[in-house]
Amino acid sequence: YLGTVRRHDLFKQDPDTLLESLIWEDGRSIAADSSLIEAAEAVEHSRELEFPVVDSEGILIGRVTLRTATALVREHYEAQLMATAGMDEDDDLFAPIMIGARRRAVWLGINLLTAFLASATIGLFENVLSEVVALAVLMPIVASMGGIAGSQSLTLMIRGMAMGQISAGNVMSLLKNELGIGAVNGVLWAITVGIVAGWWFDDRTMGLIIGSAILINMAVAALAGVTIPMILQKFNQDAALSGSVILTTVTDVVGFFTFLGLATILYL
Repeated sequence: YLGTVRRHDLFKQDPDTLLESLIWEDGRSIAADSSLIEAAEAVEHSRELEFPVVDSEGILIGRVTLRTATALVREHYEAQLMATAGMDEDDDLFAPIMIGARRRAVWLGINLLTAFLASATIGLFENVLSEVVALAVLMPIVASMGGIAGSQSLTLMIRGMAMGQISAGNVMSLLKNELGIGAVNGVLWAITVGIVAGWWFDDRTMGLIIGSAILINMAVAALAGVTIPMILQKFNQDAALSGSVILTTVTDVVGFFTFLGLATILYL
């Protein structure tokens, strides 16, 4: 491999121009031992239509085009989305019933364990639940708001990691940004839900409790959505595969504990 000549440079030159004089000095190549996703991201993040592929001895053995790179990145991202449910498109779409059921049963079992943890948290506050029945009606709202907020941050993080956009240099900036977004949305929806709950049950204390719980849970959810994928990646675990399960556990436990804990303090 000697170098790369850009097509538009080739077409606009005189016929007698030597090819070696058109070699692009800033051109780069991709090592043959690079992973497909690394090569695809390199092409996609550049302004070039294709990159040459060379072996360890500098011999040209092929090329990666922008069209191929785009398809590879899309397939990788789709696989990440499937993995959030503990599934693989090739293995699960046409898998035999028993094999497919066994694979999905593992993640259903893990989800069941996290559900028991959330239920155990609720069980700590049986006294206040028996005294204030309205709490049982409003509990799902707290968990749902936190879960959605966390899923938004988690999805952005997993996509950013898959696209190679997350690095040690921008993690703190991203974390501050997500916390800011979580705080703004938390205040907005805490006020909204607090007013509605206070009017619904004619109880200002109830509105204050659920509003505070939503604000805290959405802030924690944003923090968890950013940090969970980073921690899993550090331990060489697939964030897309297990991140959503851990996030759901965090938002449920924090949401229920905050909501019922505040209710216990203010009602009992």
